[in-house]
Amino acid sequence: MTDVLTSDHIASVSLADADKDPQGFANELGRSFVDYGFAVIRDHGVPQDLIDRAEQKSKEFFALPEEVKRKYFIEGQSGQRGYTPFGIETAKGLQAHDLKEFWHVGRELPAGHKYASSMLPNVWPAEVAGFKETFQELYQAFDQAGLKVLRAIARYLTVDEDYFTDTVKDGNSVMRLLHYPAQTEPTGNHIRAGAHEDINTITLLLGAEEAGLELKTKDGRWIPVISRPGELVINIGDMLQRLTNGKLRSTSHRVVNPAPDRASHARYSMPYFLHFRSDFLIEALPGTVPAGEQPKWAPITADDYLQERLSEIKLK
Repeated sequence: MTDVLTSDHIASVSLADADKDPQGFANELGRSFVDYGFAVIRDHGVPQDLIDRAEQKSKEFFALPEEVKRKYFIEGQSGQRGYTPFGIETAKGLQAHDLKEFWHVGRELPAGHKYASSMLPNVWPAEVAGFKETFQELYQAFDQAGLKVLRAIARYLTVDEDYFTDTVKDGNSVMRLLHYPAQTEPTGNHIRAGAHEDINTITLLLGAEEAGLELKTKDGRWIPVISRPGELVINIGDMLQRLTNGKLRSTSHRVVNPAPDRASHARYSMPYFLHFRSDFLIEALPGTVPAGEQPKWAPITADDYLQERLSEIKLK
């Protein structure tokens, strides 16, 4: 099934193979997540014209004057909705902030929903026509693609294929529009995104075809993660690592500064951080803890874990 390999044999697979050979697809994907925490997926069902439209709307927003963008920076929301300015988010354990700005879109919930207290309403920029409609559509497309990936992960873990359906139903998933500005001046010890692990269940990323994304291997090397336009880079987050007692790896990754010949180019990407529902209890799945051992992590609800981690990265 793998006809193109990224660095160090990270799996590059077609989601169409999940229908042709479900177990073979699940095994290949699972092995890549065990070894690297990452895989690259094509034929994922997110329409290319929607991707193109979303990329254009993102660029239109980030091109707005700073004072206009800052109207959508909402104090007290931990950056979970709307705009977060350049120079705020800082990778866990680091002092140097990341060289990026971003916008967050969350799940739209009906009035009175039981998760409303932990999932704030979205805000939308009036200055970019079609922004709301485009990103509501992309959010739903990401959600559906994520469920397909989770079904394969469930099969690899030898649990019911639909196991994850309820765990992520109305989950606190967040779509991030990222802008890493061109670098025309020295950056000191700052890079576009410091080494970190994702908080969530799985991440689906568009935009990794622009160089810069790297993952850390088990033996401590940094290797590039490469994809073609329109492909999704998928990685395991800390929540799923905890659920599988470390079987699936939440791998440290970063976005390094561009080579000199690309320094005048901005970098844009769109990750979708797929989350468990807020009250889901993250505890080791049966069969993931060796006999006679204790789980590596104590049980914790998804929302409690999220709040803990938001504080660590200086968004809360």
